[in-house]
Amino acid sequence: MKTLLPVGGVAASGSSSRSTPIALLVAGAFFMENLDGTIVVTAVPQMATAFRVHPIDLNIGVSAYLLTLAVLIPASGWVADRFGARRVFAGAIAVFTIASILCGFSESLTAFTSARIMQGIGGAMMVPVGRLAILRSTEKYELIGAIATITWPGLAAPVLGPPLGGFITTYASWHWIFFLNVPLGLIAFVLTLRLMPNEKGGARRSFDGVGFILTGVACFALMYSLDLVSRDGASWPAASLLILGSLAAGGLGVLHARHRKYPLVDLRALSVHSYAVTIWGGSVFRIAIGSIPFLLPLLFQVGFGLSAFASGLLVLAVFAGNLVMKPLTTPVLRRLSFRTILISNGLLNAAAIFACIFLTPATPVIVVVLLLFVSGVTRSMQFTALNTLAFADVSEDRMSGANTLFNMAQQMAMGMGIALGAVALRIAGLFQPNASGAIPLTNFHIAFAIVGVIALIAILDVLGLAPSAGDNVRCNRNASGDPNPHTASSEARRAAPSRAKGHYGLPKISRIR
Repeated sequence: MKTLLPVGGVAASGSSSRSTPIALLVAGAFFMENLDGTIVVTAVPQMATAFRVHPIDLNIGVSAYLLTLAVLIPASGWVADRFGARRVFAGAIAVFTIASILCGFSESLTAFTSARIMQGIGGAMMVPVGRLAILRSTEKYELIGAIATITWPGLAAPVLGPPLGGFITTYASWHWIFFLNVPLGLIAFVLTLRLMPNEKGGARRSFDGVGFILTGVACFALMYSLDLVSRDGASWPAASLLILGSLAAGGLGVLHARHRKYPLVDLRALSVHSYAVTIWGGSVFRIAIGSIPFLLPLLFQVGFGLSAFASGLLVLAVFAGNLVMKPLTTPVLRRLSFRTILISNGLLNAAAIFACIFLTPATPVIVVVLLLFVSGVTRSMQFTALNTLAFADVSEDRMSGANTLFNMAQQMAMGMGIALGAVALRIAGLFQPNASGAIPLTNFHIAFAIVGVIALIAILDVLGLAPSAGDNVRCNRNASGDPNPHTASSEARRAAPSRAKGHYGLPKISRIR
């Protein structure tokens, strides 16, 4: 009888024993990073008073963080390959935690903005490198569970942030919003040193300085133009000029990447159709979804006349939907194809967005809660499916580049989502102007209609997806390569050749008689 063992004669224990704690660790760090990005919004009035500035001036603190992310995320893959995932991830947590302390002790807008830039440096390395560590330590078949684990904090934090921030600023002070990160950061730092392997990229490659500059300029110009668009009294000529500059720099960056052996942003993974779908159609979906956390609180506070706290409590229904759906995403993804899920669930999500058109102050609270709950369920399912499919058919040699590009696209899409919410309301104002400056309820309904159409457009890219796309992460394969989730051993799964395009190489196996 033949027994399969890894080279070296040590029996493989399966990657799940190693990848599960790492996934939980990365999820905790993601939660801290995502929570910090949304919780600060509710503290703006108190912080403005403390800094003796106008509340609108605090936008620079939020923008500085996002712009730093946009510029530095493209370099995250190279940094992880060069110095190792554990070292970079631990360093990112340390930088983020120290910056949080500095934010809490800030006494001026300048000091706060500088600390937020430092936070952005840590965040730019934390999220992409953490995801890359998961991709490298997890077998394809176990990728669904791991991605579901690290996706959930990104969905929960933006919903929990506003009510939690409101509670802290009401019953404590805004400083504790940032000090909250200190114990979380210390625990994550220690666990990173103990749990995460310090894996590096196979090839030693030089840093692509030209690619970094072109990509950084493109990302910075795009994010800053979106920031301008989302403000009151937006300067459309300046925003248009920045967008044109972003497109020009991005185009030059693509040409540069195609003619360089080791580009900073590797575009080769786009040749994998399933991955390309998650970048193009997936980004359109994220743009639509990213506008919802912006529009819903405004609808409830401005359109319905509710308090900020009451509005936050209603939005918690979205979090409840995320929470309930989390344990169900893996079984659903195991049973149904990615194509079926992304189309059917995408339609349900778009329907939930369109249903917001009919919300009025007279709508029963239970109806509003149920609608937001359904929205949270479909949102969670779609995000997990997209995030898992993205790396299902990507080969190992392209994984670092694919991860960097994916994180760039995700960050840009979420920023564009906020801008979409603001632009949709402005477009609605053309049909329903109001001289007093208040936003009529009808304008919110028009804005949700616009977002719903964009959510439907996102599904079009999925229609061309093969029914078998991502099958190698949905079921085990025995040594002969046939799907057999009940009998295939962990060792046999490692030995089995994948029939999916671009399946990355797994640990070498030797046969011992």
